[in-house]
Amino acid sequence: MKTVVAEWAVEELIKKSRFIGVVCPCSRERDALLFIESLRVQHSGASHVAFAYRVLGADGLIGRCNDAGEPSGTAGKPIFQHLDGKQLINLCVAVVRYYGGVKLGAGGLTRAYGSLAKQVIDAAQIVEHIEFAECELSLDYSRLQMLDYHLKKLDGVIVHQDFADSVTLRVKLPKHQLAALQALIRI
Repeated sequence: MKTVVAEWAVEELIKKSRFIGVVCPCSRERDALLFIESLRVQHSGASHVAFAYRVLGADGLIGRCNDAGEPSGTAGKPIFQHLDGKQLINLCVAVVRYYGGVKLGAGGLTRAYGSLAKQVIDAAQIVEHIEFAECELSLDYSRLQMLDYHLKKLDGVIVHQDFADSVTLRVKLPKHQLAALQALIRI
């Protein structure tokens, strides 16, 4: 699965209607909803703010789309199809439309919303999604330097540390490296 690194936007005029496609990374469904609301405020004069998002949450993959008042299936669904087809997660894509006075018809709307979603996704920087895990460790002071060295090799970081009779650490690292870290601790 893949995701985007930063917010990105593209704009296009289609038969006098102004379309603005925007993509934004969102790690939670709440982030996606806040992003959509901010677009509605920013573009308060827009006719429609259609959107789709896919977020990997604790309960699994959450995917939603909304036509924002356009005929059913002509806005949100074409946007969502690009997210689903490219296996993108933890992002929201919205297309803002300022109506220009010329009706596009159902097919024209579907093509316009789908095209803007594709353009903004293609323009954005896409990277592999890495799922992280956190774990707590307790070890002797003599092993701290060795752990720090190996943790860096596993692309992990120390999030928190307490020093007492032994060192208690909370570390964060890519989930697929968790077994390697556990094997190092047992040595």
